[in-house]
Amino acid sequence: MFSVFDIPVLDLNNPQPAPNVDGGGARVYVETYGCAMNTSDSEILLGILKPHGYTATDRPDDADVILINTCAIRDNAERRIHDRLRHMKFFKRKNRRLVVGVLGCMAERLRSTLLETQLVDLVVGPDEYRNVPELIAAAYEGERGIAVKLSRVETYADIVPLRTEGISAWVSIMRGCDKFCTFCVVPFTRGRERSRPLASVVDEVKGLYEGGFKEITMLGQNVNSYRDEANGADFSDLLSRVARAVPQMRIRYSTSHPQDMSDKLIDTMAEHNNICKYVHLPVQSGSNRILELMNRTYSVSHYLERIARIRAIMPDAALSTDVISGFCTESEDDHQQTLQLMRDVRYDGAYMYAYSPRENTKAWKMGDDVPDEVKSRRLEEIIEQQRLISEELNIVEVGKTMGVLVEGRSKRSEHDWIGRTDSNKKVIFPHDGLAGYSVGDIVNVTVERANSATLFGALATP
Repeated sequence: MFSVFDIPVLDLNNPQPAPNVDGGGARVYVETYGCAMNTSDSEILLGILKPHGYTATDRPDDADVILINTCAIRDNAERRIHDRLRHMKFFKRKNRRLVVGVLGCMAERLRSTLLETQLVDLVVGPDEYRNVPELIAAAYEGERGIAVKLSRVETYADIVPLRTEGISAWVSIMRGCDKFCTFCVVPFTRGRERSRPLASVVDEVKGLYEGGFKEITMLGQNVNSYRDEANGADFSDLLSRVARAVPQMRIRYSTSHPQDMSDKLIDTMAEHNNICKYVHLPVQSGSNRILELMNRTYSVSHYLERIARIRAIMPDAALSTDVISGFCTESEDDHQQTLQLMRDVRYDGAYMYAYSPRENTKAWKMGDDVPDEVKSRRLEEIIEQQRLISEELNIVEVGKTMGVLVEGRSKRSEHDWIGRTDSNKKVIFPHDGLAGYSVGDIVNVTVERANSATLFGALATP
C-alpha cells in the first residue's frame, strides 16, 4: 500500500541530469487519456525524448515505441486502458522489438502489477519522465523497468514541451495536490503540491506567443494554490504578470478550488482584458453533509458567496463546474440539494459523473452503498437539468455579436469554421466570405441560433 510518507525529498540545488541515451531516430507514438494535465505531460515527455534522437509519430503501426499516458481518476478510465493494452498484442506481433510503456497516474497507482503482463516493458509515474530515455534503451536490451517514485520538487520547469501544431497551448504551472478529497487519488498518483518559478512560466508563455500561439491555459490540480515562495508570489500575481507579458494573447486557467478562490484573483481577472472571463469552479455536491464527507473544506454557502462575488465583479463571466452523483451514503435529499444548487447558480456547462470508488482513498473505506441504477438515474437527472440550463443561457446569446478565436474547419462541414468565445462557448459559422482571415484570428460573429452545446452564427457586417 502506498502512502504519501513514501515520497522522497530531492535536492533542488542538485537535480539529477537527464540520462544520455541516444534514440537513434526511433519513432515514438504517445497515446494520451484523461485530463488536460495528461496532455501537457505528454508534450513534456516528447520534449524530454526529442534531444535524445526520438521522433514523434501519430501512427502506432509506424512506431518503435508506444507510450500510453494514463488516467486513474475513475474506474472506467482504467478499464479503457486495460482494453487498449490488449490491442498491443497486434503491434507486438508486427514488430517484435516494439517497446510498450504505461505512464502517468495509472502507472503510479498499479505499479508492478502492470509488468505482470508480457505486453508492458516499462512503467513510469508522472515524476519520472526524465528517466524514460534510459528505460527505453534498457527495454531494447530485454530489461523491463519501473520508475514510480514521487517527488516533492519535480516541476519540469526546464523542459520545453514538444507542441507540434495548434493555436492553443497547455502550460503546466504546478504539480500535485494537498487537498486530499476523500474520493480522489491525485495526491497519491501525482504527489504533493509544488510550483514552478514565476519567471519560468512567463518565459514559456512569451515563447509561445512568439511561436504563433494565440491562447494558453495555465494548468494545475488546484492553480489557486500556486506559490512562488522565493518571490512571494501567488496565483493572482502570476496571472497578472502573464497577462501583462502577452497582452495580445488569450489566457485561461484550470482548475480552481472554491476554498482558495480569493477576491484578489477575481479582481485580477476583471482587471485584464486578455484574461478570459470564464471560471471552472468544481462544486461536486450541493449537500453540506456530502461535501463534508468528501473533505471539500467549504460549505454550500461559502461556494455561493464566491459565485456571487464573481458575478458582481464580472457580470458576463461564464461558469462551469464538476458534479459527482451517487457519492457514499448520498440520499435522495442530498441529490435534490445538488439539483437546487445547479438551478441557483445556472452554470453554462458542467462535467458530470457517477461516483467511482478508488482504492487507497478514504472514501473507499466508506463503502460504495448507492446502487448503480440509482447513480445512473440521478446522473441522468443532473445531465438533463444542465442541458436545459445551458440551452436557455445559449439562446440568450442570439442576436449578440462576439469575438471568436478561429480554431479551424468544423468537423460538421468543410464549409464552416469553428471557434470559441472569451467565455469558452463553441461557435460554428460559415467559412464562405472569410477572405483575409485565417486560423488564429479573432473575428466578430453574430449569433443566429443556439442549442445546449453550440452557438451558430455568421460573420458580423463591418
